[in-house]
Parts: sequence; C-alpha cells; structure tokens
Amino acid sequence: MSYDLAMWDGDRPLDDGQAGSTYNELYERSLESDDVAVAPVPRIVAFVEALVARYPDNDCSVVWASPPVIEEASGPMVYLLVSYDKAEEVSEYAAALAREHVLVCFGPQEECLRP
Repeated sequence: MSYDLAMWDGDRPLDDGQAGSTYNELYERSLESDDVAVAPVPRIVAFVEALVARYPDNDCSVVWASPPVIEEASGPMVYLLVSYDKAEEVSEYAAALAREHVLVCFGPQEECLRP
C-alpha cells in the first residue's frame, strides 16, 4: 500500500478542481508516452535529487514503494509512491521541497493541492 503524490512544473492552479484537471491531463499524457521515454524537465530532476538525498531510494529503502524515484518522472511531472508507513513524514517534506523548487504538489488520493 502506498501514499501517492504528484508534483509538476507549471502555474499553481487556483483550486483543487483545477488542480485535479491539470493532474489528470498530465497523468494521461504520461501514460500515452510510456512507449517513448520523455526526459524529466530540470526542475523535476533537481527536486528528485534533493528528495532522494534525504530519503535514499536504494534497494534497502523503506520509504519508496517504487524505487528509483527518478523513473517515476516524465516531462514536467513526477509521481511519488511513498510507503504508507512513512507517508506523513515524507509527504510533508516533499510538499515543502516542492515549494522550494517552485513545483505544484497535489495529492491525487485526496484530490487536493498540498500547501
């Protein structure tokens, strides 16, 4: 079981509804590009590097449900699959880190923007 978060590079949506629409569009686009690798944009790469510096995604990781994290990144979005046991701690840090990297943070399970 995992707790999921999506971060993307773009303008912050005005509300949860607009964020959900943007998320759905980006997610669908990432599914369509599964056959063709799309390199993550620089802000996403920098975010993931900073995130795994604090929470390594090696084989012994108890944090990530799907390591390595960078493989969950495509273009302007990264989809994080956090082990449920670490969800609160990691999601709070990831949301704060997303703000530092000027990324939108969205909780697809709750369908809401993270502050």
